[in-house]
Amino acid sequence: MPAASIPIAAIATAPGRGGIGVVRVSGGNLAPLIMRLFGRELSARHAHYLPFTAADGEVLDQGIALFFPAPHSYTGEDVLELQGHGGPAVLRRLLARCMEAGRDQSLRLAQPGEFTHRAFLNERLDLAQAEAVADLIDASSEAAARGAMASLSGEFSARVNALADRIVHLRMLVEATLDFPEEEIDFLEKYQARPTLDALAADLDTLVRQARQGVILREGLHVVLAGQPNVGKSSLLNALAGDDIAIVTPIAGTTRDKVVQEIHIEGVPLHIVDTAGLRETDDTVESLGIARTWKEIERADLIVHLQDATRPGDALDAQITARLPARTPVLVVYNKVDLLPEPFTAPAGGPAYAGALTISARAGTGLSELRTQLLQLAGWNPGAESPWLARERHLHALQAAAQHLAFASEHASQDDRVLDLFAEELRLAHESLTAITGKFTSDDLLGEIFSNFCIGK
Repeated sequence: MPAASIPIAAIATAPGRGGIGVVRVSGGNLAPLIMRLFGRELSARHAHYLPFTAADGEVLDQGIALFFPAPHSYTGEDVLELQGHGGPAVLRRLLARCMEAGRDQSLRLAQPGEFTHRAFLNERLDLAQAEAVADLIDASSEAAARGAMASLSGEFSARVNALADRIVHLRMLVEATLDFPEEEIDFLEKYQARPTLDALAADLDTLVRQARQGVILREGLHVVLAGQPNVGKSSLLNALAGDDIAIVTPIAGTTRDKVVQEIHIEGVPLHIVDTAGLRETDDTVESLGIARTWKEIERADLIVHLQDATRPGDALDAQITARLPARTPVLVVYNKVDLLPEPFTAPAGGPAYAGALTISARAGTGLSELRTQLLQLAGWNPGAESPWLARERHLHALQAAAQHLAFASEHASQDDRVLDLFAEELRLAHESLTAITGKFTSDDLLGEIFSNFCIGK
């Protein structure tokens, strides 16, 4: 029996108690299994309300059985779903009964993501759509859920495929011309290759920008609050979260380890990290916390350097600024302006201080401007919101395709017009795009992607 047709089974609903729980089975031919479970055939796509019984006739549960014959099912194979009560013990018994009844067909437990993997292998979904299944399950905001649903419906794939088809058309013309080298000189003008290539590059650039928005919407931003002790990092975290997440005291060094809270701004998830105050200390525990702070700073997407407005221009703040990684956007924020007797004036401090904000975490002053600035510095553009989610893998593939088109354009501008190199860059650009939907994808990558799914999906 081919590996793809060996039946698999799993509990498809999340662990815990619920009103309804689902056991799912998929395989090449489930008719014998259904006969052993119910002693009768099931009509296709019809809800059968009946008892789920053990081999000795004991009633395990009462529920609904649904049969979806191949190829019109989620996986493209025969699929059986048993919808019973959502207690863990009940679902385990139903799964065990399925395993027992399917022993002759080598029925086995499904691996994480194996149902969706089979849907991909049977061309029910392309790879970008399959990834969108996991993204829809994991979506932490309404905007992310809408984006994942758009990807699942094929909007992103359609854009990628349209670009790939246009490249294929240009490749076809180029490679046909390679058979007639005496016509190389006329090719670029005859088929308007340069304008076509420029239009492709422009459309791909738009897709890259939208994908970058989709990546931010899916993965969120890692924002680290950094600064000296007692500048108000924990108070700011609490203010942004709208809850008392972190302990706030007037004692310096209260925060010893990172405190992480996810918030949403305009549907974009931000993972806000409150860290230990940065200073010289002989306290062993505090020193460990400071070392962890610098590690968080190194991996941050955005750093908020919080400073005390009552003591601007502090020497330690200047030392912290000098050590912050140059590759990471830094937003300087002066806190505690509510304690000042007169309007705050920021010290001259170079480019890092040009866009400095003033806030009061305690009074809530300036927090709206801070939220807006966080998104802008991270590259989020609400006006250019992607209609679909994207992953870093997609963005890298799009950027690689854009690079190959740029190389192709360079070859097209050469006097000798080396069409074989031009054609090769088009081929590489095409493969980069089709890797997004899975036409040219390694088995290792497939294994990595589907292993991150939940079991039963």
